[in-house]
Amino acid sequence: MSSEKSNLQKILEAGHFSVSSEIGPPMSANGQFVRGHAKELAGLVDAANVTDCQTAIVRMSSVAACCLCAQEGLEPVLQMTCRDRNRIAIQSDLLGAAALGLKNLVVLSGDHQSFGNHPQAKNVFDVDSVQLLAALRDQAENSVFMSGAKTKMPAEFFLGSTANPFADPEELQLIRLEKKINAGAKFIQTQAIYNIERFGRWMEKVRARGLHERAYILAGIVVNKSQRSIEMTGIVPGMDIPEALIERMRKAEDEQAEGVSIALELIEEIRKIEGVSGLHIMAIGWETIVPTILERAGFLPRPKV
Repeated sequence: MSSEKSNLQKILEAGHFSVSSEIGPPMSANGQFVRGHAKELAGLVDAANVTDCQTAIVRMSSVAACCLCAQEGLEPVLQMTCRDRNRIAIQSDLLGAAALGLKNLVVLSGDHQSFGNHPQAKNVFDVDSVQLLAALRDQAENSVFMSGAKTKMPAEFFLGSTANPFADPEELQLIRLEKKINAGAKFIQTQAIYNIERFGRWMEKVRARGLHERAYILAGIVVNKSQRSIEMTGIVPGMDIPEALIERMRKAEDEQAEGVSIALELIEEIRKIEGVSGLHIMAIGWETIVPTILERAGFLPRPKV
């Protein structure tokens, strides 16, 4: 990449254990909502994902919300789904994102529109995440669009994607992960991890394929604030939450404190697993707890690169 590297890329390339978080844009035009969360995280995490109409619900544009984050001193990671745009719109949006100075990009397929509040909407899926990664790699390296037409200034990003260590069939998921890395993904954010033993076995297979040496694996952690929160997380497809953790939340006198304790215990175990290069912390609807998690887990202050 010819342009200035992102902070996240520099942190990972320097061999530091990275820490990223997440901001979900509002279902409104309330820019102060985004700015407020960005101010809370600025300087505490290496970067923060800004989701793209997650769960197929209309929310503020991810590109716009990323720019608001950057204005508050928080490095954003733009998410771009393949659900809502054809290849013309995706490439157009990403040219704009690069022009605005956004440097990190996570490419994902996106939740099916039937999950959201516009189930009658037409999905697009003109390209999938592997095809889009390859197209963006080719654009950066060869200055060409997907049509073959040339561009004088390509959109260049630190490219990332996602993986689910718990989805079946496992072998197919590993093949798809390898395809994403072959297509140009330099970092991979995983689905939320609760089952440490199973995640450890998955990482053994990742290491056996040498994938951890070709892309940075960032392990996902969700911080649950209540029994209802962890139970709702558990019904998400591809999630694996041991019943013992759910039972702990049910019996807890202080559910929020128990949720923090569980997250910290999971973080401690994940850091021991070979091949994991960082954490991606998701405190859905409870972003204010992230600074506490970071401090208690010993991640502060963040390294300067």
